[in-house]
Amino acid sequence: MGEISPIEHAVLWIGVYEMQHCPDVPWRVVINECVELAKEFGGTDGHKYVNGVLNALAPRLRSPEVEADRAGNRAKPDTSD
Repeated sequence: MGEISPIEHAVLWIGVYEMQHCPDVPWRVVINECVELAKEFGGTDGHKYVNGVLNALAPRLRSPEVEADRAGNRAKPDTSD
């Protein structure tokens, strides 16, 4: 943690807080908002780190929602033809 910028650190705090205390905001939206903040105000590739950390934390902090979302995506037929 000592090697990331204060911006990415703050964005991660925001993301973790939202995942823990704002269940009305979908987990993917939380991640997207944080990635966009990191892109706008953080370092060159800081958004990649933020995305990776929050994606890894989501199943721990929002396990029922993440599992339901992933199960729903598996059930949808591929219509990309």
